[in-house]
Amino acid sequence: MLVDPYPVQPWSEPCKGEVRLPGSKSLTNRALMLAALSDGRVRLTGALFSRDTRIMATILKELGFYIIKNPEEEWIEIVGQAGAIPNATGHLYVGNAGTAARFLTAFVCLHPNGHYFIDGDEEMQVRPMGGLIEALKTQGARFTFHGQEGCFPFEVHTSGLKGGHWRVDATASSQMLSALMMVAPLARDPVRIECPNVRPAFVNMTAGIMKQWGAIIAGTPREGYDLRAGQTYVVPADGEFPIEPDVTAASYFMMLPCVVGGHLHILGFRQNMLQGDREFAKIIHELGMDIEQTSEGWLVKAGNSLSSGHHSFDFTAFSDTFLTLAAVAPLVPFPISINGIGHTRFQETDRIHGMATELKRIGAEVEERESSMTIHPFNKEFVKQPGLVIIETYKDHRVAMSFGILGCSNRFGDSPWLHIADPGCCGKTFPRFFDELNRLYRFSHDK
Repeated sequence: MLVDPYPVQPWSEPCKGEVRLPGSKSLTNRALMLAALSDGRVRLTGALFSRDTRIMATILKELGFYIIKNPEEEWIEIVGQAGAIPNATGHLYVGNAGTAARFLTAFVCLHPNGHYFIDGDEEMQVRPMGGLIEALKTQGARFTFHGQEGCFPFEVHTSGLKGGHWRVDATASSQMLSALMMVAPLARDPVRIECPNVRPAFVNMTAGIMKQWGAIIAGTPREGYDLRAGQTYVVPADGEFPIEPDVTAASYFMMLPCVVGGHLHILGFRQNMLQGDREFAKIIHELGMDIEQTSEGWLVKAGNSLSSGHHSFDFTAFSDTFLTLAAVAPLVPFPISINGIGHTRFQETDRIHGMATELKRIGAEVEERESSMTIHPFNKEFVKQPGLVIIETYKDHRVAMSFGILGCSNRFGDSPWLHIADPGCCGKTFPRFFDELNRLYRFSHDK
């Protein structure tokens, strides 16, 4: 059981061994939704079991879908209803799961005469929903808000989806466009979706997984998408759909050799994965790391250091991983700028401000701007072990895991110098993160 605050053990040896990561949260929740919309029984293998995916599965069950879960063997079975939603009413709680919140709001609007009350955690009640809600209103959905306009909690009366020309403002979250894309094939008439200025990575993932389930969809995030009416998602021929390992979770372990030296074999990874966060591998390469594609996955090795001077990185297309770089940036002996991350102020927490605040807490100079940040090396005065430094995580799993990797640096010897508040928040996407980090520590230090 993890203690709170959690002391991160510094490493005195280079890392070695292999890592098998959980399934992707983004793909697990997309696959759950497509499976529910499909025409039969399917087993999702390699599925992630975390708070967000449990919320998604629980709500689908509350909506009347037959679901069996096996966390030990990492599979979920669900029987799709070819676009029908069994229960016309429900009180649905989405927690702080952005995918569940956006996807299910669009999903229930398929019901021809539904009435649903949807609520979430306090943090979810201020996360952006307006673009999705406005698009669904044009399809006949009627919303009654019990708090701030355009936010949870709200009631929605549904009348099915008419189709036609949809335009959505998803600049705050591409999940709003993905939500509409996945339900569009079930509309009564063909759908044309336009979404200017959307970030493409997760939208491309959505289009890719829809095609794997038999959807006919044409277009690009920039051009918009065209979808035929009256489609039904098709269960794979063997009744199973494998979930890719989580590339965002891989970013932490890809960064570990950069912090402590050595190498790690990240199992199950390949070049043609659906997840856009695979582009973080390019950041690692620019940091001087070597990445080799093997028959089993990616082999990441500590390599040469970055050339001196100010380095700038654009995270627009894979912003969930910017925290991984930001947390360890003060170890680099020159400034690093991270750009294209303005929308992350509206995620689980204000991630730019949260990272800047915690980096300053441990002696780094940080320039915080609206959509970017520049991180300078550790303050030269911060040379002695600071004692009990507790990183506030703001209930954000990515803050916890990113600083967990920084804490592996033995800047002050073998005694823990960095502690993580609320380590259990990692349960959102990677419940056993610190267990896996400790397992690698023991293996790497075993003489």
